[in-house]
Amino acid sequence: MTNIQAYDGLGSTLASFSPSARLMRRTSRQLDQIDARTTVGIAQIESVAELQAVKVDAVAHVGRRAMQDVALLSQVEMQLATATPHASGRLATIADLTAVAMSDVVLETARRIGRCG
Repeated sequence: MTNIQAYDGLGSTLASFSPSARLMRRTSRQLDQIDARTTVGIAQIESVAELQAVKVDAVAHVGRRAMQDVALLSQVEMQLATATPHASGRLATIADLTAVAMSDVVLETARRIGRCG
């Protein structure tokens, strides 16, 4: 490495600075450690992000399934109530309880998945 000349800002150089081999090794090691910590930090962040994305996908899957099943449940409720009008109140109660139970499953899924990882 060439000698580094310190500049005083007035157009003249100060005493010549020649870093020792020991200082250069130490600096190199410190820079390598910084680089390694950065690499590990980035890997940790990417790992957390990937895990969170998988959790979102899992909750969304359960939610979509519950919505589809509630739509089907409502359709069946309507068909049965049309066929048997005097049972419509009971059918609505059962459909509502079933929909609430499905909502509970979605909520419990989100809680359980949230605790993973």
